[in-house]
Amino acid sequence: MRVLVAIDGSAPAAQALDLVAHTAWPDGTTIRVAEAIESGAGSFGGPWPSVAMIETDTLDNDLRAEAERNVLHGRTGLARPGLTIESAVLRGRASSAIVGEANAMPADLIVVGSRGHGTIESMLLGSVSIEVIDHSPIPVLVARGHGIERVVLAWDGSSCAARAADLVCHWPIFGRAEIHVLAVAEITVPWWTGFPEPGSPELMPMYLEAANASRRERNELADEMTRRLEAAGLRVEEDHREGDAATQIIAAAREWPADMIVLGTHGRTGLARLVIGAVARNVLHHAPCSVLIVPERAQDPAEAR
Repeated sequence: MRVLVAIDGSAPAAQALDLVAHTAWPDGTTIRVAEAIESGAGSFGGPWPSVAMIETDTLDNDLRAEAERNVLHGRTGLARPGLTIESAVLRGRASSAIVGEANAMPADLIVVGSRGHGTIESMLLGSVSIEVIDHSPIPVLVARGHGIERVVLAWDGSSCAARAADLVCHWPIFGRAEIHVLAVAEITVPWWTGFPEPGSPELMPMYLEAANASRRERNELADEMTRRLEAAGLRVEEDHREGDAATQIIAAAREWPADMIVLGTHGRTGLARLVIGAVARNVLHHAPCSVLIVPERAQDPAEAR
């Protein structure tokens, strides 16, 4: 495997390094620790005149020296037999530089912290992390813990979810994990009835028929995925739920509790034109654990072994 770990000297970045350090990467894996720096106004998130008196060469040198210390420290902490650990200091806007470096490696996975040194640190998911997810053609792991022993796989039968399931089946890092297959039936009033609520006597039979069909499909999907994961030698249990998909995924991760949620950027509903679907975005922002987000265009996971 080829893994890019993006850091910035923040506590969440340290958590990303900690997760990588505790993961059982297969022999031959290359891990590159990288930090992006930019000079000028971009370094401060504000107008350049406020720092006009600072020598730009001195500033650039200081930024680069700090970044080099950060990546060297990260590289040292990840060293172990069987792995190749590299470091790099990147130039440019953080999200663009990270995705560009991942493409150049080429990487199988990007690991980021949940937020960094930006101006919206109070958010659960920082702007750099979400921009990396929006533009990355490969899976992105947002770290919020240090283990992957208990994994929730959000499964709805979509092509994007199938890519996520492929990773769980084929990536060696999941070989020792217990997989919680979560399938959610979103019980709603059939759009073609023209009724806004399921309470009327005329609508009730149609509503019950649609609800039961949704439950049957959910159960069949979960059973199918469970059999596939068990055939791959993984420990699996099923969880059937109803309601809003993002809410139920987050609830399952809290109640189990999970170390990681694995899901695709898009499910079977939503607008294809959106870079990342509403369910994935809500889970990324509110999950109590690490989240591995998988784009539909991700490479065949067997190639990353």
